[in-house]
Amino acid sequence: MNRILIIDDDEELCELVSEYLTGEGFETEMAHDGESGLQRALSNEFDLVTLDVMLPKKNGFDVLRELRQTSKIPVLMLTARGEDMERITGLEIGADDYLAKPFNPRELAARLRAILRRVETTAQTDTDKLQVDDVEVQISARSAIRRGADLNLTSVEFDLLTELLRQAGKVVKKEELSERVLERRLSPFDRSLDMHISNLRKKLGSRDGDAERIKTIRSVGYIYTVPNENK
Repeated sequence: MNRILIIDDDEELCELVSEYLTGEGFETEMAHDGESGLQRALSNEFDLVTLDVMLPKKNGFDVLRELRQTSKIPVLMLTARGEDMERITGLEIGADDYLAKPFNPRELAARLRAILRRVETTAQTDTDKLQVDDVEVQISARSAIRRGADLNLTSVEFDLLTELLRQAGKVVKKEELSERVLERRLSPFDRSLDMHISNLRKKLGSRDGDAERIKTIRSVGYIYTVPNENK
């Protein structure tokens, strides 16, 4: 049974969400302010955190920033409907996904399951290791390193990198990445995939000579370049 930490100061909403998720097979715990929520999230007792932006004592963005200093636990950010900057900021800091309030509990459960599947699934593949140039991924261990250093990727970033490395040198369509990694169809106004790619680029850095690792193919998708393409 997956354990979900719900960090939200709306106690009535927490109770409703907790009741629904319990009926869906999750185990839940609630925290109603940022400080206590952060401490519980750091306890290593949970599989996933849902995190509201507007919280007393410490807002959701600060909670996420501090959490990401030491923890890779998946985080689904709850944002105000129509607040694009909240969503973008959450993704930049390291949220795995976001959902706008008010939301349908069924969609929340579906998003949680999609995130958990990404984290828990061991790839059914003949090879457990992918390497291009100085970047190496160990799939079953969900480990990604560059020049011996851990890249400290979120679950979404790890799965995006894995998909791109599997098809290194080839264009991967945005629609394909969205369906495989985010487990939803790409919508015209959803920038989450672009933000995750942007975060991944920053963590990977450029190759020697400032060559790009991940190129954007306008209106199509992305390509993870192989070294000889940049010579």
